[in-house]
Amino acid sequence: MARIAGVDIPSEKRLDVALTYIYGIGRTNVSKILTECNLPPEKRVNTLTDEESNKISKIIEKGFTVEGDLRRQIQDNIKRLIEIRSYRGSRHAKNLPVRGQRTRSNARTRRGKRVTIGAMKKDDRIKTDTPTAAPEKK
Repeated sequence: MARIAGVDIPSEKRLDVALTYIYGIGRTNVSKILTECNLPPEKRVNTLTDEESNKISKIIEKGFTVEGDLRRQIQDNIKRLIEIRSYRGSRHAKNLPVRGQRTRSNARTRRGKRVTIGAMKKDDRIKTDTPTAAPEKK
């Protein structure tokens, strides 16, 4: 396994697919990196020389924000939105969709498991209907 930008890249995959395992690098960025390095995208990771892998690492380090730095930057942006009390920040704080999606029937990924409000089981209803005996006053 080659290690680029702190990530173990699978050795049996093609370069254009394997580099997308790095957080912050997608297919478009991979094509830019490979053209800059003059490497074919169909080349396998296990056939890379040390010189080629160092070249890729330097280009990624120089031109892209990846992995931990990118995650930190995104979290800082979200915290800033919450602090300035913007609409988007309030949606982030309430764990609701931020970009205008409907929430009445969808948004399960963002909101989590369904919580039914107002429906009780028969046993629970019986327990709450019977009043508890209050201590008698003398």
